[in-house]
Amino acid sequence: MREVAPGQRLFVRFYFALLASLVTAALLFGLAHLRFDPARAGLAIVGPRMHALGFVVLLVAIALAVAAGAYPVVRRLTRRLERLQRSVEAWGDGQLATRVAVEGEDEVARLAASFNDAAARIEALVGAQKSLLANASHELRSPLARIRMAAELMAEQAAPAIGAELRRNVAELDQLIDEVLLASRLDAVDVAMQPPEEVDLTGLLAEECARVGAALQAGAHTAMGDPKLLRRMVRNLLENAVRYGAGSAVEARLATAGDGALWLDVCDGGPGVPAPERERVFEPFYRIAGASETAGGVGLGLSLVRQIARRHGGDAHCLPNGARGCCFRVTLPRMR
Repeated sequence: MREVAPGQRLFVRFYFALLASLVTAALLFGLAHLRFDPARAGLAIVGPRMHALGFVVLLVAIALAVAAGAYPVVRRLTRRLERLQRSVEAWGDGQLATRVAVEGEDEVARLAASFNDAAARIEALVGAQKSLLANASHELRSPLARIRMAAELMAEQAAPAIGAELRRNVAELDQLIDEVLLASRLDAVDVAMQPPEEVDLTGLLAEECARVGAALQAGAHTAMGDPKLLRRMVRNLLENAVRYGAGSAVEARLATAGDGALWLDVCDGGPGVPAPERERVFEPFYRIAGASETAGGVGLGLSLVRQIARRHGGDAHCLPNGARGCCFRVTLPRMR
């Protein structure tokens, strides 16, 4: 990027603007002094108090004139900085396509151009990473199917423990690929969700609770969204409670909050989640210290729950459940 010309440097422009303001103020001050000098203006009959008052009024007028002259210059610069700040904040919120208009040839313009270049490179890198992840996850399905078939054939001749271990590992790898593929699709900003449709959330929840043997408390509730994604969200919550609930009873509750939003709570009586880790459990591949890998799971289930909930305009949180266990609450907006 070429250097900024000396006359376009921001500090030079501020310096000359300050000099111009000071010279203007000095000239106006000199004129005011001549105007209100009783000896030179022949106004000795004017009282000292009136003379002082008039002088103060003219000084205020000078200050206002200088301020009015400097305001457009300063405001033009601050508007550019404010636009740059809004663009940076939008980019930080995940809108990677955000760019800043390059205005002028000073340091602010160079900063905007540098930001645009860096944002474009990062957007390209993130896009390439997402594409690679999605394609790799998809391409892994074919060899995984062959591995599963081979494992089934070997399991018939191997010891029962070895056969069970093979099936568990293949199932875990299949789940990992499936969830990584879904996470990469949800994380892609440019991928639009399927057109929302009315989903019988109570019926969907009842089916998933029956599949894992969880208790259900719910009235008749519907929600707008993608039925496949909502089913995956409910299934991940229930499977997480069964997996880490230490054999305790799992209960799902679906109710309406005071503002009309839907609350879906899935609770268990297991060891629970320590308070400092109740946000971290939603990070991809995060496991609580001491969690056994033999319990299954790949560390993406709760991350997908939050992604799906936010994709539908809601959110997901981990709440305490009394002295033991925990509850995962998903909030979904009321149906319009």
